[in-house]
Amino acid sequence: EVKLVESGGGLVQTGGSLRLSCSASGFTFDDHDIGWFRQTPGKEREAVSCQINRSPYYDDSVKGRFTISSDNSKNTVFLQMDSLKPEDTAVYYCAAVTSGWGTLDPRLWDYWGQGTQVTVSS
Repeated sequence: EVKLVESGGGLVQTGGSLRLSCSASGFTFDDHDIGWFRQTPGKEREAVSCQINRSPYYDDSVKGRFTISSDNSKNTVFLQMDSLKPEDTAVYYCAAVTSGWGTLDPRLWDYWGQGTQVTVSS
């Protein structure tokens, strides 16, 4: 059974930091691209930061503030979020897709976690 389990969300003030973790199981971690997406009510899910073909991608809105990393020995991916802003408030999802597609379209990603809420207060 494929599982992606996120943790680390919460409430933080503007300028604060959070570290999200995603533990993966049930599929070959090294054969998949792993990433973080976020969604707010009424908006489409968007890619925040992903490891695509082992190269990091960052949305322009988070460049310089967020850092994606992984511990392949533990099938875990992290998202370090610094200098958080109220507009970062969203449900953050961990996702995986078979490597090679090179896509950021969330509709094409195969596996999803349940999401973790991040709220940044002003």
